[in-house]
Amino acid sequence: DALALELEAGMTALTGETGAGKSILVDALGLVLGDRADSAAVRPGAERAEIGVGFELADNATARAWLEEQAMDAGDECLLRRVVGADGKSRAWINGTPTTLQNMKALGELLVDIHGQHAHQSLTRRDVQRLILDEFANHPGLLEETRVSFQDWQDLKARLERAAGDDEARTARRDLLRFQTGELQALDLGEDEVEALDGEQRRLAHAGRLLELSESVHHGLYADDHSVDALLSRFHSLLDEAAQLDPALGEPLELMNSARIQLREAADALRHYADRVDLDPARLSFVEQRLTDIHDLARKHRVAPEALPELTRTLLAELAQLEGDEEDLDDLTRNVQAAEARYREAAMALSRSRRSAAKQLSGQVSEAMQGLGMEGGVFQVQVDSDPDVRPAVHGTDRIEFLVTANPGQPVQPLSRVASGGELSRISLAIQMIAARSLPIPTLIFDEVDSGIGGAVAEVVGRQLRALGEHRQVLCVTHLPQVAAQAHHHVQVSKRKGKADTRTQIQVLDDDSRVQEVARMLGGLELTDQTLAHAREMVEKVKDNSRFNVQDSKG
Repeated sequence: DALALELEAGMTALTGETGAGKSILVDALGLVLGDRADSAAVRPGAERAEIGVGFELADNATARAWLEEQAMDAGDECLLRRVVGADGKSRAWINGTPTTLQNMKALGELLVDIHGQHAHQSLTRRDVQRLILDEFANHPGLLEETRVSFQDWQDLKARLERAAGDDEARTARRDLLRFQTGELQALDLGEDEVEALDGEQRRLAHAGRLLELSESVHHGLYADDHSVDALLSRFHSLLDEAAQLDPALGEPLELMNSARIQLREAADALRHYADRVDLDPARLSFVEQRLTDIHDLARKHRVAPEALPELTRTLLAELAQLEGDEEDLDDLTRNVQAAEARYREAAMALSRSRRSAAKQLSGQVSEAMQGLGMEGGVFQVQVDSDPDVRPAVHGTDRIEFLVTANPGQPVQPLSRVASGGELSRISLAIQMIAARSLPIPTLIFDEVDSGIGGAVAEVVGRQLRALGEHRQVLCVTHLPQVAAQAHHHVQVSKRKGKADTRTQIQVLDDDSRVQEVARMLGGLELTDQTLAHAREMVEKVKDNSRFNVQDSKG
């Protein structure tokens, strides 16, 4: 089974009955963008599932630069491919080059931004609120500077604590390491020395027998009139005479001649070997003592003899670290103070950027709330830089989202005052506003309009369509007011066969689109009134807005 779908520029609505499989497309995109995979992604009975997605990169310089850095550049196009096996194992490719999921995810974040239907459930968490503000502020350089300076500060603090810690224990460890490394360096074991010594010991221990055997074989091959060479010579002469009478014996004659040559080479090699056999008891004693020393030290350290060189390097590195920790405590203390000052300065710059972004985000979300049925509602991002806040890799700010849904009421933490429906609408407002600030060409909204309807749904549809004027927007929705605002419409449906059920996806023309919007308005029983209403909704959008978007499909 296969499906090919080309998504156009602008806003595309993805609709279908509950359970039709609308999430399949989003899940498939998630897989090819680096999400974790398991066997559930593969249809029962199939060997594998394969997903491929192509993107046009003409207007995405960031993604092109990333591909060039990874040596995966393919011009203005990019193809991501993922294969998931029935066992849950997967493989990934970028522009035909095998790659890691980490790389696929990193590139995917430059190509697509997915907003999920359950985003509001985590909106009350402080860490999520901080991430939302930082994403809106778009200050990755400040975040990275704060992270690096914090890590430098913590590393220096750890060195200071080690240097000022239990000096007696450090001294004992240092003395032990000096003794151990002294033994190991005195042994001076080479990387492949153990194997070479083992071979030499065997040769020296059996030198007499080796000499006896090699000389005996040499004598039998070549030494007298009854040797193998003498016999071959006689047989060669006889066969040579026969070959004079019948040329058919030429080949056996050549083979016998080759055998004589190889036999003589073997005899010469044995003679040279016997000349080199070393009957040297003193050398044997030295080699055996050397092996004993090596094995004794290996047992002492509980490692294989071959691992002693690596152990030497490891212990020397630890010793160097301990000896380096003996640096002057006053200098190290000053370095820690300087590192903390750099961190505080970076955190302060990050805080200033957050405060500026917080004002903008507060105003834009408050404005969006008015059109989402929360007239008079106020949203506020509070950024407190408290010196008592424990420093962290993300700075020293305490960030909290505050809101009031009723005019005249003071703002309070989002978790205390917002109902489930209000949380959904506030989350939707934040997601759409954050999406405007991101330089990502493709946006996916997966049923983010849950919990709204009526005029509010129409406002949401208009805002999504406005995003689609300059981006590619894919919106999975169950609201006819949102679907009617789309530039394009794709329907997902189930087709039941005798043995199984398949999901099919169809790009709708104008008439089919009216039918689908009517179904969303009134269910399966379509009346003339419902169809007329659906046609009015679709035509109204066409009349109010001309489709004029940049080519950003992917």
